[in-house]
Parts: sequence; structure tokens; C-alpha cells
Amino acid sequence: MFQPLNISSSALTAGRLKMDILSSNIANATTTRGKLVNGEWIPYRRKMVEVEPSGTAPFSQFLKNEIGANGVKVTRIVEDKTPFKPVYDPTNPDANNEGYVMMPNVDLTKEMVDLMSASRAYEANVTAFNVGKTMSLKALDIGR
Repeated sequence: MFQPLNISSSALTAGRLKMDILSSNIANATTTRGKLVNGEWIPYRRKMVEVEPSGTAPFSQFLKNEIGANGVKVTRIVEDKTPFKPVYDPTNPDANNEGYVMMPNVDLTKEMVDLMSASRAYEANVTAFNVGKTMSLKALDIGR
């Protein structure tokens, strides 16, 4: 009876984390001193959220059993390995000997599109949660 609510709540949790990570990427799009590695500052590296269905059986098995899914879970947060963007700015204190500053590998347009998509998915899951809650309440009313 509470399975739809559990599925929606797991998606809401994962969606919220994804929006937080995307917001962090946008906020750090110009951070040239993200992490200290071997005594040298490297720029902020874009982060991504990996999500997978929760439960052990594959999705096709769920369909065969007509159970549905058990929701989703965040498996890990990974750093994007695309190279940093060199920008010529010899006045920047983080510039190398040739005058280039390594900028984060964050594409603001892509991050904004991903954030809008995650926001819409979050809204859809809120709607699904509310529908499940309403159905559960109606079922309880019928049982009285």
C-alpha cells in the first residue's frame, strides 16, 4: 500500500541531491583553486550524481512479476574527467608561466539545462507522491 510513496520519496531524495550538486557546479564555475594536490592548486572539477534502481533484481524481472520498481538510490558522486579550460589572463595570480589560467570544466549552459530537467523531475515526483497519498487516503476511507 505504501510502495508508491516509497518509490516517490526515494526519487525525491535522489533528485534533491542532484539539484544540490548541480547548484554547486554552477556556483564553482569560476573557482580556480578547488583542491590542493601535491602542493599545487587545481581548479574545481565538475561533479555528477550516479543513480540506479534500488533492489537486487533487474528491471525486467520486476516487470515479469508485475511488482514495479523499488525506487532509486544514489550510488556515488563522481568527478568529470574532461580537461580544464585554459584561459589567457596573465594578470590572474593563478596564471602559469605562459599566462594561462586553468578554469573549471563546468559548462554553465549544460548545468542550467540539467538543473531545469532535475527540477521538472522533482516536481513530477512530488505530484506522484501526492497522488499516491490521496489514493491511500481514499482506500482507507473505503475501508471504514
